[in-house]
Amino acid sequence: MIRQLAEGEALPYELLLLADPERQAIDAYADRCVCMVMEQVGETAGAYLLLETRPKTAEIMNIAVREDRQGRGYGRRLIEHAVRYCKEQGYRQLEIGTGNSSLGQLGLYQKCGFRIIGVEPDYFVKHYAEPIIENGIPCRDMIRLRLEW
Repeated sequence: MIRQLAEGEALPYELLLLADPERQAIDAYADRCVCMVMEQVGETAGAYLLLETRPKTAEIMNIAVREDRQGRGYGRRLIEHAVRYCKEQGYRQLEIGTGNSSLGQLGLYQKCGFRIIGVEPDYFVKHYAEPIIENGIPCRDMIRLRLEW
């Protein structure tokens, strides 16, 4: 089941930090977002934060699945939920950004219909205190993707 986090409920930082390694960065956008959580057998298995960035446009600011549940289609289910929710809310497009080194995420987002629309060079170098390495690759650039309907 995927549901919206109730007002006053604590954000699932243990999950969100899997996708964004600095709590300070999450705190910079989380209070403006809708938080959706995926619950399974009484535990939070995944979550995403959604932000309206422009009229008719929303962005998934953070999406994460518990490490022991990854590779089972939960990420796809969260994205599909975000798309349905956005359509119900009257949005016309959904955007997401990820690191150049996030190979699995880039593949998933494209399989879900997102298309690459741009690159923000050195985004992670400029905005994060510690270097990020994924898949043996320095994470430097933000890859921007969009899904339109």
